[in-house]
Amino acid sequence: MKEIHLPKTKVAELHAICAERNNDPGELINILHAAQGLFGYLPPEVQQVIAAELNIPVSRVYGVVTFYSFFTMTPKGKYPISVCLGTACYVRGAEKVLEEMQRQLEIKVGETTPDGLFSLDCLRCVGACGLAPVVMIGGKVYGRVTPEKVRDILSDYYLKEQ
Repeated sequence: MKEIHLPKTKVAELHAICAERNNDPGELINILHAAQGLFGYLPPEVQQVIAAELNIPVSRVYGVVTFYSFFTMTPKGKYPISVCLGTACYVRGAEKVLEEMQRQLEIKVGETTPDGLFSLDCLRCVGACGLAPVVMIGGKVYGRVTPEKVRDILSDYYLKEQ
């Protein structure tokens, strides 16, 4: 197995997570959820540990990770951004908001800024259609977002970091 470049304490926690579920391959999704909560994402090294603990091929773990959109193999930013592209948001200009987010952050959907502050994703509906278009940053919901408001929204987060 490839050398693991993960913190030993977190690897020990991952072993414990698997053991709590009796190293049962039927618990793979639950173990992956817990592992992503622990590490923030599921890099190949984490998948290798899980596969070894459950005595299953890494390809099976990878297949589950890549099939479900909840799982990610890339680290998320400190402030994960989700732009809603559901029907109401889309009709009210969410695509332009997304384009402006990409332009301001200089990243594409699914990427994280080099400083690790922001990651950018899309989702289909947050259930706040009356506020369309909607952007979520972390747990905070921004409604009626326009491309012109993107800079001000992002600057609040940059100010927190100074």
